[in-house]
Amino acid sequence: MREILPALSAWYAAGAPFGLATVVAVSRSAPRDPGAAMAVGPGDEVVGSVSGGCVEGAVFELAQEVVASGEAQLQTFGYSDADAFAVGLTCGGEITLLVRPVTPALDPAFGEVAASVAAGRPVTVATVTDGPAPRGATLAVWPDRVAGTLGTTGLDVAVTADARGELALGATGLRHYGPRGERREDAVSVFLHSFAPPPRMLVFGAIDYAAAVARIGDFLGYRVTVCDARPVFATPKRFPPGVEVVVDWPHRYLQGTDTDERTVICVLTHDPKFDVPLLQEALRRPAAYIGAMGSRRTHDDRMKRLVDAGLTDRELSRLRSPVGLDLGARTPEEVAVSVAAEIVALRWGGTGTPLTATAGAIHPRGT
Repeated sequence: MREILPALSAWYAAGAPFGLATVVAVSRSAPRDPGAAMAVGPGDEVVGSVSGGCVEGAVFELAQEVVASGEAQLQTFGYSDADAFAVGLTCGGEITLLVRPVTPALDPAFGEVAASVAAGRPVTVATVTDGPAPRGATLAVWPDRVAGTLGTTGLDVAVTADARGELALGATGLRHYGPRGERREDAVSVFLHSFAPPPRMLVFGAIDYAAAVARIGDFLGYRVTVCDARPVFATPKRFPPGVEVVVDWPHRYLQGTDTDERTVICVLTHDPKFDVPLLQEALRRPAAYIGAMGSRRTHDDRMKRLVDAGLTDRELSRLRSPVGLDLGARTPEEVAVSVAAEIVALRWGGTGTPLTATAGAIHPRGT
């Protein structure tokens, strides 16, 4: 959704109706996660994707229908081998889509939501998908306010509380309620789509490898900062546009920087005077990934220094060193791919094993 918001915002600002299809539920080996979106706008322009090409043709027609009718639709696509020409997923999974029309009259808060996402301000959008409530009705929930309604005050109150909880976790998914927001009932289905600020990637050491890691981090959707104590190396022109460059001692900068369970920390300094104090700080604070570059010899020396500095076995177990997966990488760009692959694998519980050597669902999920 984030990627297509600029186009949607332009259509919305021009008052042009568009059909927005959002993945609200998946099962088995579905190709996209909840929150993936596709829209059909003026002149039949299409942005986004919900299945990687399997059902986009059918979704295009659905989007046109909901714009013409002004009424949202819920549609499920699965796999069928009974008819070679049937619309469905070739991967054997199943996706459920909510397709709704969007105009300033139908969704007065959409422009403000889009502006919040673009500015990195957290917001959750709750949308009724099914049940005795207006399908397609939306409630935008910020940490300090709300806009819109799902039909009843009780439902709005219950969903607001849950939306703020999901927003704190950056979680997206379906929740179920009674018609007036009753807990432990499932008459009304509501899709909570959280737009938390992008996770941070902190890259320490302004070497040539850092530029490649920063570039791929930006590509993966991280807000990237590169930090180095040496001003001759820490210059913005050496890094991709949009990457923040800071001149400071790495451990001092990290001490003054907030991190959370989504933060990625890449230590590329491989110099004890920089990376030991930095890792002492990093390994004792929240982070999704902490990796350090260096040879086996550098790693052994670093671990000894960290033990001498008082880090526990549990703290040291969080360190990914030497950084990256074994891809045989040589160039900075190849090393960046290996680092990114390790980050993705750790995030989703992947093994790094070639898919040709595995069996079962490629995208395993609870159903």
